[in-house]
Amino acid sequence: MIGDRLPEDATPVKILVVVGTRPEAIKLVPMILELKESEYFIPQVVSTGQHQDMVKEVFGLAGIEIDFNLWVGGARNELNDRVREVMGRLDDFVRVEYGADGTVKQEEVAAGDYPMAILVHGDTTSAFAAALAAFHLRIPVVHVEAGLRTGSNLTPFPEELNRELITCIAAFNLAPTSHNLENLVRENVPVKQIFITGNTGIDALKWASGLKVEFSDPIVGEICATDRRVVTVTAHRRENWGAGLDGIATGIRMLAVEHPDVYFVIPQHPNPEVRKQWANLKDVPNVCLTDASSYPEFARLMTRSYLVITDSGGIQEEAPSLGKPVLVCRESTERGEGVEAGTLRLVGTDPNRIKAEADRLLRDDEAYREMSQAENPYGDGHASERIVAALTNLYVGGPMPQPFHSTYSRKAVIEASGYTLPEATTPERLDPALVPEAERHHGEAVVDPISQFWTGFGTVTEKWFRD
Repeated sequence: MIGDRLPEDATPVKILVVVGTRPEAIKLVPMILELKESEYFIPQVVSTGQHQDMVKEVFGLAGIEIDFNLWVGGARNELNDRVREVMGRLDDFVRVEYGADGTVKQEEVAAGDYPMAILVHGDTTSAFAAALAAFHLRIPVVHVEAGLRTGSNLTPFPEELNRELITCIAAFNLAPTSHNLENLVRENVPVKQIFITGNTGIDALKWASGLKVEFSDPIVGEICATDRRVVTVTAHRRENWGAGLDGIATGIRMLAVEHPDVYFVIPQHPNPEVRKQWANLKDVPNVCLTDASSYPEFARLMTRSYLVITDSGGIQEEAPSLGKPVLVCRESTERGEGVEAGTLRLVGTDPNRIKAEADRLLRDDEAYREMSQAENPYGDGHASERIVAALTNLYVGGPMPQPFHSTYSRKAVIEASGYTLPEATTPERLDPALVPEAERHHGEAVVDPISQFWTGFGTVTEKWFRD
């Protein structure tokens, strides 16, 4: 583990990991596994029940058990219903299970009897509702995949506003890239409460790629066994329901007719409205409509694909790490780094534009090479290690982990969490990682945290949890 220098007598502390949807589960698998490897954290997985079966399937592949289930869902699927239900049931659960009463419980945290933090991922309605409930209970919120922005609260809807609101709540913001850090700083988030980690989605892809799985749909298996090119297509975002999905489907039909030697595989979202719109392509012989598969199967499909057409957020990060160009069926993206790097191209939902851009990649080898060989800016597969190392530093002190591109302040995050540090253990000094390389070790204000660990900080309880 990165920066793993820990006192042997530290009491393991609980961290609640709240998961609502399949994409959240996929990206949190490597982080939960990393937390389980640590002697100093007890991850407790809370499923809201939004995508209960799919979340359980993903976690089952990794041997992760769901500790608590809020059973949110049912016939009504309105956003306000979900916010109300997640908030109410999480509040009830934490009050009953841990005795939460809306006050900071520093001593209980130190004793391992109360959650040190609630960790949420990304931009789902479940994540926002859990973050707000945690804030009301005075439990610090750690936001994984913080700082993604499109600039419009209407796209993606409601995800863009969800992540903005989680930012207002979070004590610690784990940003995948320096671009995300800049977004947060522009919104007046203190830079000392931000840590750049890379994206856990790349970690998840590495994990899934190492699993030996067969395709559950034999037709997909047969397609992938041929030597013909495969284009993988996914689209399900709420803002594309209706006319947007119609446009994407029309574009795929045009491409399939133009390129009869290419297979177009469309794993369908379980939402019945989305599936109804894809059904219009059933008569196209080289289009394969299949059910959404397990994540390892999908990772295998992406590996086999020539290019990917999608409105998904996570796929915009994952496919480029496999050298696959991505055409994004949205008018804007919160993953602008990929557009700048050349791994992504925005095509919207206009069928003619989708057809033109995909046709160019299928016909022009040089255009394809430019996108497929562009450097992926989203991570190196070690984001989960950095996150757990950062949480370790916040809990017991010691060396700060090396960021993907930047750093944070332990003191600022602890104070934002409502906890206190004794004055004697928090002298005014600069964190070495905040000092330019050329200026390091030129003054007494720059202190090596490793050598000062025991002499300057004291024991674990003195550092964070003892007045």
